[in-house]
Amino acid sequence: MRNNALVHELEAMIEALGYELVEAEFGGVPARPVVRLKIDRPDSAPGQGVTLEDCVKVSRALEAELDQRPGTSPSYVLEVSSPGVERPLVRRRDWERFAGQEVAVRGTSLLAGRAMRLEGTLLGLRGTEGEERAALRLPEGEEVEVPLADISRAHLVFHWGSQGRR
Repeated sequence: MRNNALVHELEAMIEALGYELVEAEFGGVPARPVVRLKIDRPDSAPGQGVTLEDCVKVSRALEAELDQRPGTSPSYVLEVSSPGVERPLVRRRDWERFAGQEVAVRGTSLLAGRAMRLEGTLLGLRGTEGEERAALRLPEGEEVEVPLADISRAHLVFHWGSQGRR
């Protein structure tokens, strides 16, 4: 169950249901493989994504397909969830969709000559396909551009504030 073809199949099924696949992760052992999927609504604002009912709907639809798929272990585990309030930025469309939001980016080396992790307001993407750069406004007000190729992980930043504190 660990191949790109399966991811593309799952993505197509999820999109047909009106959602988008954010991330797919495969784990477990061959006798009991685990498929973890994070889904979102393609038009939702940050923090207003999928509900538990949405996850159940997608899970049931995918299970019906996976159960019939040749080569699928009968003891697989499917987990469908929201990407959470600190949603990862994975595809080009994520970088465009969440312009204006606060993000954190991590690299395997220094980003913009500063640090391996930067936080700031996402201004959008710049550059041509294959050479895209994420434009960020840092907290001090300076704008920097970081090549997407240099970013190993990126996500929205959610400030919890005083919710839930006593």
